[in-house]
Amino acid sequence: MSLFPEAHLKQVIIAVAAVALLSTSSARSQALVDPSKVAPEYREAAEKRRAEQIRQRECAQKADLVKVLPRDRTDFLIHCLDGMAAKQ
Repeated sequence: MSLFPEAHLKQVIIAVAAVALLSTSSARSQALVDPSKVAPEYREAAEKRRAEQIRQRECAQKADLVKVLPRDRTDFLIHCLDGMAAKQ
């Protein structure tokens, strides 16, 4: 005879899996670089990186708004970023 009944063990496993899934952060969200928290010699690079992150977020939001399918998302983002670069 086991220490835990089979039904109870399944509930524990499901609860642990649910907690693990809820505790993970989204892989899509990356914190914006804060140039003021970077050493002065790297500040220019940090400002460029932040500008690129903002462009990427804007394109991702556009993709979400027009409900781009996951299979087409990369192509959409590349075209969006190329379009933004052409405007500059």
